[in-house]
Amino acid sequence: VLEVGAGDGFKSLVVKQHCKNLLLTDILDENLESFKKLGFKNIKYVKHNFIKNSTKKKFDGIYSLDVLEHIKKRHEKLFLKNICKSLNKNGSLIIGMPSIESQKYASRFSKMGHINCKSKNELKNLLKNFFHHVFMFSMNDEVLHTGYDKMSHYIFALASTKK
Repeated sequence: VLEVGAGDGFKSLVVKQHCKNLLLTDILDENLESFKKLGFKNIKYVKHNFIKNSTKKKFDGIYSLDVLEHIKKRHEKLFLKNICKSLNKNGSLIIGMPSIESQKYASRFSKMGHINCKSKNELKNLLKNFFHHVFMFSMNDEVLHTGYDKMSHYIFALASTKK
C-alpha cells in the first residue's frame, strides 16, 4: 500500500495495522524529518512528487487524504495519471478531501491552501477519466455516509479497475 501526501506519517499507523507493506510519500523535506523523529518501525518513507513522475514499483492500493485540494487544477490530471501508473492493474485508489461546499465555513488560512476543492460529482467525474468504477462517500463529523452531498464536509472516492 502507498500513501501519497503522508505529512509526518502519524495517521498511517492505523493503515499499517491492516497491511503487510506500507510506503509513505510526501514532497516536503520537513515532513520526512518529522516522520524520522516519530521513530515508527516497519514503515518506509520517501520523498516523491507525483506531479513529476510515477513510482517504479506498483502497488495494490494507494490512498491520498487531504492532498488533491492542494494541487493546482492544471496539474491534477498529471498527478492522478502518475498515481495510476503506480497502481497495479487491479489495484484501488482512495482519495479524500474537503468538499467545495464546506469551504464557506473554512478559516481564511485553510482557504488559502485549499485551491482545488470539489463537489462529490466533480471528484467522481475527474476520477472516471482514469477508472471504470468510482464509488463516492461523504463524511460529517466521524460518520461516513452516502447522504445529501451539499451538506457533506468531507468526500471520499474509492476508484477501481483502471482504464
